[in-house]
Amino acid sequence: MNTTQEYEKIISECRKVYILKMKDYGPSWRIMRPQTVNDQLFIKVKRIRTIEMTGVNLVGEDVRGELMAIVNYSIMGLIQIEKGFADAVDMSQQEALRLYDKYADEAKELMIRKNHDYGEAWRDMLPSSLTDIILTKVNRNKQIAANDNRTLVSEGADGNYFDMLNYAVFYLIKLMEKDESQ
Repeated sequence: MNTTQEYEKIISECRKVYILKMKDYGPSWRIMRPQTVNDQLFIKVKRIRTIEMTGVNLVGEDVRGELMAIVNYSIMGLIQIEKGFADAVDMSQQEALRLYDKYADEAKELMIRKNHDYGEAWRDMLPSSLTDIILTKVNRNKQIAANDNRTLVSEGADGNYFDMLNYAVFYLIKLMEKDESQ
Protein backbone atom coordinates (compact mmCIF):
# COMPACT_ATOMS: atom_id res chain seq x y z
CA MET A 1 0.00 0.00 0.00
CA ASN A 2 1.08 3.58 -0.52
CA THR A 3 0.69 6.34 2.03
CA THR A 4 -2.65 7.57 0.67
CA GLN A 5 -4.13 4.07 0.77
CA GLU A 6 -2.80 3.48 4.29
CA TYR A 7 -4.14 6.87 5.34
CA GLU A 8 -7.59 6.11 3.93
CA LYS A 9 -7.66 2.75 5.72
CA ILE A 10 -6.85 4.38 9.06
CA ILE A 11 -9.40 7.18 8.57
CA SER A 12 -12.02 4.57 7.69
CA GLU A 13 -11.35 2.79 11.00
CA CYS A 14 -11.51 6.08 12.93
CA ARG A 15 -14.76 6.98 11.16
CA LYS A 16 -16.31 3.66 12.23
CA VAL A 17 -15.46 4.44 15.85
CA TYR A 18 -16.92 7.96 15.44
CA ILE A 19 -20.17 6.49 14.09
CA LEU A 20 -20.43 3.94 16.90
CA LYS A 21 -19.73 6.59 19.54
CA MET A 22 -22.43 8.77 17.99
CA LYS A 23 -24.89 5.88 18.22
CA ASP A 24 -24.06 5.68 21.92
CA TYR A 25 -23.89 9.38 22.74
CA GLY A 26 -25.06 11.41 19.74
CA PRO A 27 -23.05 14.53 18.98
CA SER A 28 -22.94 15.40 22.71
CA TRP A 29 -19.48 16.91 22.17
CA ARG A 30 -21.14 19.96 20.59
CA ILE A 31 -21.22 21.59 24.03
CA MET A 32 -17.42 21.49 24.36
CA ARG A 33 -15.70 24.83 24.43
CA PRO A 34 -12.29 25.09 22.70
CA GLN A 35 -10.35 24.52 25.91
CA THR A 36 -12.34 21.35 26.62
CA VAL A 37 -11.60 19.87 23.20
CA ASN A 38 -7.94 20.72 23.78
CA ASP A 39 -8.01 19.09 27.23
CA GLN A 40 -9.54 15.92 25.76
CA LEU A 41 -6.70 15.80 23.25
CA PHE A 42 -4.22 16.56 26.04
CA ILE A 43 -5.28 13.60 28.20
CA LYS A 44 -5.14 11.22 25.22
CA VAL A 45 -1.64 12.22 24.11
CA LYS A 46 -0.39 12.53 27.69
CA ARG A 47 -1.44 8.93 28.33
CA ILE A 48 0.40 7.77 25.20
CA ARG A 49 3.52 9.63 26.29
CA THR A 50 3.36 8.18 29.81
CA ILE A 51 3.04 4.64 28.43
CA GLU A 52 5.94 5.27 26.04
CA MET A 53 8.13 6.61 28.84
CA THR A 54 7.28 4.06 31.54
CA GLY A 55 6.41 1.00 29.47
CA VAL A 56 3.51 0.46 31.87
CA ASN A 57 -0.15 0.43 30.84
CA LEU A 58 -2.35 -0.07 33.92
CA VAL A 59 -5.66 0.77 32.20
CA GLY A 60 -5.11 -1.91 29.59
CA GLU A 61 -6.56 0.01 26.65
CA ASP A 62 -4.05 0.18 23.85
CA VAL A 63 -2.31 3.22 22.42
CA ARG A 64 -4.10 2.61 19.12
CA GLY A 65 -7.46 3.57 20.65
CA GLU A 66 -6.00 6.78 22.05
CA LEU A 67 -4.56 7.70 18.65
CA MET A 68 -7.91 7.08 17.01
CA ALA A 69 -9.49 9.33 19.62
CA ILE A 70 -6.94 12.04 18.74
CA VAL A 71 -7.99 11.78 15.09
CA ASN A 72 -11.66 12.04 16.02
CA TYR A 73 -11.29 14.81 18.61
CA SER A 74 -9.18 16.80 16.14
CA ILE A 75 -12.04 16.63 13.66
CA MET A 76 -14.49 17.61 16.40
CA GLY A 77 -12.24 20.59 17.15
CA LEU A 78 -12.37 21.63 13.49
CA ILE A 79 -16.15 21.35 13.52
CA GLN A 80 -16.29 23.42 16.70
CA ILE A 81 -14.19 26.13 15.05
CA GLU A 82 -16.61 26.23 12.11
CA LYS A 83 -19.85 26.03 14.10
CA GLY A 84 -18.87 27.37 17.49
CA PHE A 85 -19.79 25.48 20.64
CA ALA A 86 -23.42 25.07 21.66
CA ASP A 87 -25.25 25.13 24.97
CA ALA A 88 -27.13 21.98 24.00
CA VAL A 89 -26.78 19.32 21.34
CA ASP A 90 -27.83 21.18 18.20
CA MET A 91 -26.66 18.92 15.39
CA SER A 92 -28.00 15.73 13.89
CA GLN A 93 -25.82 12.68 13.62
CA GLN A 94 -26.05 12.97 9.84
CA GLU A 95 -24.73 16.53 9.90
CA ALA A 96 -21.95 15.54 12.32
CA LEU A 97 -20.94 12.74 9.93
CA ARG A 98 -21.07 15.03 6.89
CA LEU A 99 -18.75 17.49 8.64
CA TYR A 100 -16.50 14.64 9.77
CA ASP A 101 -16.09 13.57 6.15
CA LYS A 102 -15.48 17.14 5.03
CA TYR A 103 -12.61 17.64 7.49
CA ALA A 104 -11.19 14.14 7.00
CA ASP A 105 -11.00 14.90 3.26
CA GLU A 106 -9.35 18.28 3.89
CA ALA A 107 -6.83 16.63 6.23
CA LYS A 108 -5.99 14.01 3.61
CA GLU A 109 -5.44 16.65 0.94
CA LEU A 110 -3.18 18.58 3.32
CA MET A 111 -1.28 15.39 4.14
CA ILE A 112 -0.74 14.64 0.45
CA ARG A 113 0.69 18.12 -0.16
CA LYS A 114 2.91 18.12 2.92
CA ASN A 115 3.97 14.53 2.43
CA HIS A 116 5.18 15.44 -1.05
CA ASP A 117 7.11 18.47 0.12
CA TYR A 118 8.63 16.73 3.16
CA GLY A 119 9.46 13.53 1.29
CA GLU A 120 7.62 11.25 3.72
CA ALA A 121 9.96 12.30 6.52
CA TRP A 122 7.48 10.94 9.08
CA ARG A 123 8.41 7.39 8.05
CA ASP A 124 11.90 7.96 9.51
CA MET A 125 10.60 9.47 12.74
CA LEU A 126 10.22 7.64 16.03
CA PRO A 127 6.66 7.14 17.26
CA SER A 128 7.67 9.00 20.44
CA SER A 129 8.60 12.02 18.30
CA LEU A 130 5.14 11.96 16.74
CA THR A 131 3.70 11.91 20.27
CA ASP A 132 5.81 14.89 21.30
CA ILE A 133 4.77 16.86 18.23
CA ILE A 134 1.09 16.14 18.90
CA LEU A 135 1.53 17.22 22.53
CA THR A 136 3.22 20.42 21.36
CA LYS A 137 0.30 21.14 19.00
CA VAL A 138 -2.18 20.53 21.85
CA ASN A 139 -0.28 22.97 24.06
CA ARG A 140 -0.26 25.51 21.24
CA ASN A 141 -4.03 25.23 20.93
CA LYS A 142 -4.43 25.60 24.68
CA GLN A 143 -2.46 28.85 24.46
CA ILE A 144 -4.46 30.02 21.45
CA ALA A 145 -7.69 29.36 23.40
CA ALA A 146 -6.25 31.37 26.32
CA ASN A 147 -5.63 34.20 23.82
CA ASP A 148 -9.32 34.29 22.82
CA ASN A 149 -8.54 32.12 19.77
CA ARG A 150 -6.35 34.80 18.20
CA THR A 151 -2.79 34.57 16.97
CA LEU A 152 -0.43 37.33 15.89
CA VAL A 153 1.81 35.57 13.37
CA SER A 154 1.17 31.85 13.82
CA GLU A 155 -1.31 29.53 12.19
CA GLY A 156 -4.56 29.20 14.07
CA ALA A 157 -6.01 26.33 16.04
CA ASP A 158 -7.34 24.77 12.85
CA GLY A 159 -3.83 24.20 11.50
CA ASN A 160 -2.83 22.51 14.74
CA TYR A 161 -5.92 20.26 14.66
CA PHE A 162 -5.09 19.19 11.11
CA ASP A 163 -1.49 18.48 12.11
CA MET A 164 -2.51 16.51 15.23
CA LEU A 165 -4.88 14.45 13.11
CA ASN A 166 -2.25 13.72 10.49
CA TYR A 167 0.51 12.88 12.97
CA ALA A 168 -1.87 10.52 14.79
CA VAL A 169 -2.67 8.81 11.46
CA PHE A 170 1.06 8.47 10.74
CA TYR A 171 1.57 6.83 14.14
CA LEU A 172 -1.37 4.50 13.44
CA ILE A 173 0.16 3.58 10.07
CA LYS A 174 3.41 2.74 11.84
CA LEU A 175 1.51 0.51 14.27
CA MET A 176 -0.37 -1.15 11.41
CA GLU A 177 2.88 -1.85 9.55
CA LYS A 178 4.44 -3.24 12.74
CA ASP A 179 1.45 -5.56 13.24
CA GLU A 180 1.62 -6.72 9.62
CA SER A 181 5.34 -7.50 9.84
CA GLN A 182 4.91 -9.78 12.86
